[in-house]
Amino acid sequence: MKRGTWIVKIVAFVLLAIVALSWITMWLWNWLVPDLFHGPQINYWQTMGLLLLSKILFSGFTKGHRHGGGPWRPYWKEKWNTMSPEERERFKQKLKDKWCGWNEHAAPTEKPNT
Repeated sequence: MKRGTWIVKIVAFVLLAIVALSWITMWLWNWLVPDLFHGPQINYWQTMGLLLLSKILFSGFTKGHRHGGGPWRPYWKEKWNTMSPEERERFKQKLKDKWCGWNEHAAPTEKPNT
């Protein structure tokens, strides 16, 4: 297939996806928001603006993804690689005690059999 045809197909697919996402969002908004929250109904262009605003506020226009450790990832990767197996186990246990200990202090969900 020629390169130009391939590019046209990709652009058409992206535009079709944007139109479909906008229509689905508008339909869901107009179906749920007025009844649940007494909010206004919105039209297609307001829906596109809402999606664009959401994109700007929640993910920005950066290249790539923001997850994956951020700027601290290389530091912790190097630190982990230089730890001995005993240090790694102590580190894991510290994290487990700090972040997973909430379950130990929770109230029992089952009643004891008496």
